[in-house]
Amino acid sequence: MIIAIDGPAGAGKSTVTRRLAERLGFQFLDTGAMYRAVTFVALRDEVELNDEEALANIAQNIELRFEGDNVFIGGEDVTLAIRKPEVTRKIKSIADAVEVRRHLVALQQKIAATGDFISEGRDQGTVAFPDATCKIYLTASTRFRAVRRALQLEQQGVTAGLEEVIAEINARDYNDENRKVGRLLKADDAVEVNTDNKTINDVVDELEQIAKEKIADSESSQNRSRSSKVV
Repeated sequence: MIIAIDGPAGAGKSTVTRRLAERLGFQFLDTGAMYRAVTFVALRDEVELNDEEALANIAQNIELRFEGDNVFIGGEDVTLAIRKPEVTRKIKSIADAVEVRRHLVALQQKIAATGDFISEGRDQGTVAFPDATCKIYLTASTRFRAVRRALQLEQQGVTAGLEEVIAEINARDYNDENRKVGRLLKADDAVEVNTDNKTINDVVDELEQIAKEKIADSESSQNRSRSSKVV
């Protein structure tokens, strides 16, 4: 079973998705970390970011592993490294590469087929998992998202002015909404949730209620379908 959560950068997706997964007993699939990991490797290995063939090769062969909240490439813990500003600024080239997205979406689908997952990203409900049991579009105002991002950077020892972060988020939104493939888009059947002025627990409570209702509806529909076949 898949719960797909999409939304713009800084809406709080990763934090609440992890907690929601814990409550529901689902596994968490951080698709954004996958694109960040490919970006990190490309920058580390000095690969030209307009070389789509080389980028696709990285995406196809990357030894990516998740252990709880930690992300590993091979044996290296890159959890903090993939969140650094230089990776964030360059991720557009990787996210726009058609073959990179093809490889990573296929990897996401392969992972999700092994159990119950909550997957978060930009195109989960529209591209990766269009038949997800529950789809949620998590959003927030630009200023609230910028404040969250600035706090994250501060925790990583990076100082950034709020206006600078707002400009970065606006640019990221434009890129996400206008990329050639996998662009940020709310699925027609997604439930929209705004996180402004809400605590993490408030948001998780709201998402848990939505998810449980969708799961119950899905199970009820499956039961009716089985009953009709028996008859």
